[in-house]
Amino acid sequence: MKIAEAIDEAPAGAVIRIAPGEYAESLRILGKEVTLEGTPVDEAAEGGGAAPPVRIVGDGGWAPTVEQSGGRLTLMHLAIAARDADAVKVVGGALRVESAALSASTGNALRVVDGATVTGRGLTIADSQVGVLFEDAEGEITDSVIRDIGDDGVVIRIGATPVLRSCTIENAGGRGIYVYESAKPTIEGCEIVGARGEGISIAQGAAPTLSLCKVVGAGSAGIRFAPGTAGSLRGCSTERCGSPEIDIADGADVDRSDANADAAGLGAVETPKGDPAKVASLLAELDGMVGLEGVKAEVRSIIDEIQVNEWRRAAGLSTGGMSNHLIFAGAPGTGKTTVGRIYGQLLAALGVLPGGPLKEVSRRDLVGQYVGHTAEKTAAVFDEAKGGVVFLDEAYTLTRQAGGGSNDFGQEAVDMIVKLMEDMRKDIAVIAAGYTNEMRDFLDANPGLASRFVKTIEFENYDAEDLTRIITGMVSGNDYRLGEGATDLLRGYFAQLPRDASFGNARDARKLFEKLRKVQSGRLRRLPGRPDLEALITITADDVRAAVAS
Repeated sequence: MKIAEAIDEAPAGAVIRIAPGEYAESLRILGKEVTLEGTPVDEAAEGGGAAPPVRIVGDGGWAPTVEQSGGRLTLMHLAIAARDADAVKVVGGALRVESAALSASTGNALRVVDGATVTGRGLTIADSQVGVLFEDAEGEITDSVIRDIGDDGVVIRIGATPVLRSCTIENAGGRGIYVYESAKPTIEGCEIVGARGEGISIAQGAAPTLSLCKVVGAGSAGIRFAPGTAGSLRGCSTERCGSPEIDIADGADVDRSDANADAAGLGAVETPKGDPAKVASLLAELDGMVGLEGVKAEVRSIIDEIQVNEWRRAAGLSTGGMSNHLIFAGAPGTGKTTVGRIYGQLLAALGVLPGGPLKEVSRRDLVGQYVGHTAEKTAAVFDEAKGGVVFLDEAYTLTRQAGGGSNDFGQEAVDMIVKLMEDMRKDIAVIAAGYTNEMRDFLDANPGLASRFVKTIEFENYDAEDLTRIITGMVSGNDYRLGEGATDLLRGYFAQLPRDASFGNARDARKLFEKLRKVQSGRLRRLPGRPDLEALITITADDVRAAVAS
């Protein structure tokens, strides 16, 4: 079945999940509410990849690859490309697009017009004539990268009022961002690098709000306000741009307080630290994980607060002290280590940590055999993880137990951890993980321990649908496919698994996948001849029955 056929048959609010592959179709979606969802990068193959494994390429001509008119459309985990047209065009509807890669070699990668609204996050827009065009439209694009554009990176015109936040625009052949024809966008925390023309150009009565933006290496002025424009310029900076780096024409009404304002007698503002493109990439990786919606929301809220604090600090405003240490509570196999790695890399990308490894340790790595040995071992672990994250798995095993004996030095490790968390607070983050109830006992082991952690994040058990998505990702990522009825059998198996202390979540899915491989191998080995390609890649419903019964 083609994607277009599935859309035509789908009821309102339907989610259409698309198998990995390339689809030569041009989709026109009129007044419908539908979601098109591809496969997240980390489900397609272990180790991930640069682009989503579902690629929709226009079938030729001048029609956009995806054209939405009215209605509500959601696009997730898709690569959408066009040759002689726009990749995605939305007219008068509401579009949500996340974790997607868009390109249009001679058109607009994303075109939003005629009262449409778009919400975009974690986008990679590249190799296009124009990156994003807003025309009499609104919306918000955050944590996205727009690069290698033939003409202007972002065009905002005809009264459009979008928000661009924490985006990076690199290597635009024209202007990085062009705002004109009375448009009034908000552009915040964006970085424009290597534009051949102006980094940000404002003309024809436009009045943008620019804050905490940075323009580097523009071929002309870094930021230019033409006569008759207005707006505000707060905490922005330019480097290695044409002269004058910030060009505000006579007759432009601009409220200015920026990092290049020394010549105008205004106070300088420090440039924010961090790598917005890396932050966007890591948040997209987090969003690509199966399930864990509550966890993702909690991590995002922490990252949002850190980012805003950094912007406030750079602008010379007061910021409250904030710990980067977390408690991860929940059963095993729920992605705690993976989320911990992403969190540590996010802290580095935000400029909060120097950047270093995730050091996963347990009791045996910290507790010594004699007095003083534990403090020495614990300090060595923290030194090895400097700049990154100490991930303390089953942290509750360190808690001093009644009757533990004089040779139990777990409490000494806890006390040393408390000290090092304070002494190295600018160089390290600590994540302590374990079962929910036991972690409460761990936090009671030292009076200062609980106050060192900014938040406890609960990792809930995966449901049957989540586990089915996890194991099907393992199947496709290892060049297998599920035969008819196999997916339903897997979903039924996961639904009946008891969620007790022995439940392993994704680990159970991994174990079952290994069983499926063994069962299929045994079945094929018993065939009279060499199996063909279809047989080699297919895991049948009978294979599933045999695996779950063993």
